[in-house]
Amino acid sequence: MTTTLSPSSSLELSSVAFFGRTLAEYARFFALDLPALHGRAVLDVAAGPASFAVEAAGRGIDAVALDPLYGCRSEALAAHVAIDYRQMHERIRARPHLVELGPVFASLDEAEASRRAAADRFLRDYESGFLHGRYVGGALPRLPFLDRQFDLVLCAHLLFVYARQLDYDFHVAACVELVRVSAGEARVHPLCGHDGRRYVELTRLRCDLADLGIVTDVVPVDYAFFAGTGSMLVLRRHGSSAKPEPKRHQSTHEKHEKGEEGLTAKEREAARKSD
Repeated sequence: MTTTLSPSSSLELSSVAFFGRTLAEYARFFALDLPALHGRAVLDVAAGPASFAVEAAGRGIDAVALDPLYGCRSEALAAHVAIDYRQMHERIRARPHLVELGPVFASLDEAEASRRAAADRFLRDYESGFLHGRYVGGALPRLPFLDRQFDLVLCAHLLFVYARQLDYDFHVAACVELVRVSAGEARVHPLCGHDGRRYVELTRLRCDLADLGIVTDVVPVDYAFFAGTGSMLVLRRHGSSAKPEPKRHQSTHEKHEKGEEGLTAKEREAARKSD
C-alpha cells in the first residue's frame, strides 16, 4: 500500500496511497448536504486515513469507512501515513502545474496541513472506532455488506485515479458493487487520473453500466485543487429513489445483486453524450 516515485509529469504512483482528507473536502467534492445526512447510513469506500467517518459521526451521521488496511495495528497505519504523505506531498510540490490554488486551499502548505490533520484525527479515533464498527477491513470489488445497506456510498481517489493499476473489468465490477450496497446513490470522485485527464474509458463504462441497469450522471462539483477534479460520477439503480429512508449499517455479507432492467437506447445515448 505504500508508494514509490516514478519520473513523470503526473503524480503517477506504483500502488494505492494510504492518503485521506477531511469531511470539509468530502462535502465539496461529493456535493454533500450534511444536515440532510443526519441519521442516515453512509459508507466511505477505500477511505484510507480520512477523518470523514469520525467527523460525520460527530454530526449524527451513521458513517462507516472501509479500507484494506483496516485491521492492522494503529502503529502500522501511522507508518503508512508517514511514508505515503511524505511522498505524495513531494510529488505535488514538484508539479505545481497540476494544482489550482484558491478555491479550496490558498497554498500547498494549507493543503498539506489539512490532509495531515485528517490523518491525525483518524489515527486518534481508529482503535475505538474499529471496535465499534466504524472502520471495517475490506476492498472492492467485493464488499462485506448487505444489498442496499447504506443510504449513500462514496468512493474517492481510487477508481479512475489508479486506472493503470486497476483494469477496466475491475472498474465495471467495482461500480456494480458500489451500487449493490447502496439503497440510493453511489458517488465516485474524481473522474481523472494522476495526470489530470479524464478516464479514457468513461463513455464505454457508462454504457456498459447502463446495460446492467445502472444509471450514471457526470455532475459538476464546487471543488478545485488538483487538475480535473471538478466533477463526480453519480450512480444508482434504474428506477431507484435518490432519497431512500434512513438505514442502519450491518456487517453481514449477502450475495451480489444483479442490476435491474437495462436502460433504453435513448438513455444510453445520453450517457455517451454527457461525458
